Amino acid sequence: MAKILIADDDPTILSLLNKILLSKGYEVQLASHGGEAEKLLKTEQFDLLISDIKMEPVDGMQLLKRTRQLRPHVGAIMLTAYATVATAVEAMKEGAFDYIPKPFKIDELLETVKRALDYQKSMSQQISNTGYIETKKYFGNIVAESDEMIKVCEMIKRVAPTKTTIMITGESGTGKELVAEAVHSFSARSEGPFLPVNCAALPETLIESELFGHTKGAFTGASTEKVGLFEAARGGTLFLDEINSIPHGLQSKLLRAIQNKKIRKVGGTEEFDVDVRILAASNRNLETMVKEGSFREDLFYRLSVISIDIPPLKTRPEDILPLAQHFIAQEIEGGEFPSMDNAVLSILQNYTWPGNVRELQNVIQHCLTFLLDGKITKDTLPSKLIVSYEENPGAQAAALSGEFERGKSLKAFLRVKEKEYLKTVIDTMGGDKVAAAKELDISLATLYRKLPEEQQDS
Repeated sequence: MAKILIADDDPTILSLLNKILLSKGYEVQLASHGGEAEKLLKTEQFDLLISDIKMEPVDGMQLLKRTRQLRPHVGAIMLTAYATVATAVEAMKEGAFDYIPKPFKIDELLETVKRALDYQKSMSQQISNTGYIETKKYFGNIVAESDEMIKVCEMIKRVAPTKTTIMITGESGTGKELVAEAVHSFSARSEGPFLPVNCAALPETLIESELFGHTKGAFTGASTEKVGLFEAARGGTLFLDEINSIPHGLQSKLLRAIQNKKIRKVGGTEEFDVDVRILAASNRNLETMVKEGSFREDLFYRLSVISIDIPPLKTRPEDILPLAQHFIAQEIEGGEFPSMDNAVLSILQNYTWPGNVRELQNVIQHCLTFLLDGKITKDTLPSKLIVSYEENPGAQAAALSGEFERGKSLKAFLRVKEKEYLKTVIDTMGGDKVAAAKELDISLATLYRKLPEEQQDS
């Protein structure tokens, strides 16, 4: 049964709410003021907060803000003896599910509690039910719920059919190779080979031979002729990852190969044509390297005819949970989909992901390795995520809580339809929101909560 935290400085109200909710089977924790409730929120998990607005020294609005930071997915119902439209609007803007005026009707209270818990449950189930999220995928494996990644995918569609070179930038782990592969698969060269090479992983003495090949006897140990990557990728795409690692002395030869579409093997005397499209990626700012003198300016401009920048995961929190679901589905391969605790959802949303998408994939693999009774819990997470969350529980949540809903495409669709219907009813009532609320059989506070901000004051 759901666990509810009640905060009120009136002992009579606390006792009454405790008795009512316990009689319905809920687990209840009481706090006599906002400060006490905040301490409980830091140490315990709750499904719902019911709080009075007028309290000292920490009032209900302050507690609501802290709840949104500490536990962004906990529903909140506000109680007040000073009910006004302004109060309702302020509470809704701060993330309250609803507010109830004092004195309250028990039936109305219980109905509001039920709706708040149902809403909270639908949020927590978004990753435990594979049918709940319609995860948006592009080019087979690119998960894109955020506007930023959708723009990246739209860019891929536009530039893939062209013949130009493309520079893909982004932090390590953001998925640059996945984007490069998508460009290749959407191009006219899709039937040809796609050869990715991590330039940073090649010893400096072997990079030239790997790229262009070598003749027999070109150097000590070259006992046979070698086909280089440029030659092997004929008719297809060569993806040069971490191109910033190419030695400065080799950059001029790479530039000539891209410009002239001709190469000469190490130890060879003849040039021959290579039909290959070049895609490059860098996890360093090449313009800065050009200014430093460590990267050729002419090569930079040749590679950067078109640029695709992949934003870090921490700036697009809408993608975190859909990506997690995508990686879970990959790992279980059609098996039973595990559920996920609210605490895990919160931690994933709050973490800064320095390793980006690759780190998230590793975390999901870790969780599934230590799965407990078919459920991903806090105990299955790597310790560094838990430590990070406990050391600064609210910093990232404050920034991300407002974005959390954007990852649920089905919910977003229904929300749009709901707004359209509310507008129709309000217009039918001549703009009278009180009459519209009665017609809809909902409270005025609920109506304000569901309205877009620009319609609340009109």
